Amino acid sequence: MINLQKYRFVCTLTFGDVYGQIIVWLITITLSLASALALMGARRPVYALATVGLVVLLSLPFLLFAFVTTLINHIELSVVEPGTEMEPIPGNVSQQQPVTN
Repeated sequence: MINLQKYRFVCTLTFGDVYGQIIVWLITITLSLASALALMGARRPVYALATVGLVVLLSLPFLLFAFVTTLINHIELSVVEPGTEMEPIPGNVSQQQPVTN
């Protein structure tokens, strides 16, 4: 016989887990915009746009890597025993109601 078990994926990620990463990236963007404004007064304002583009281009892969690894670290896989009733996890249930016409 084939023993097939059911698994339940649970994501325990909260906003607080990625809050620091978002703050650091916002500071990085703010500093790049400040340096761009400082370079706007220079003879070649193209350097200002290049600075912002370069900072965003170089920081985005690190931000995505941090988000993805944080998300993967907060995914749990648990075995559901046969006969166990699946109940929603508190906090993950939407309180929205469907629109009725």
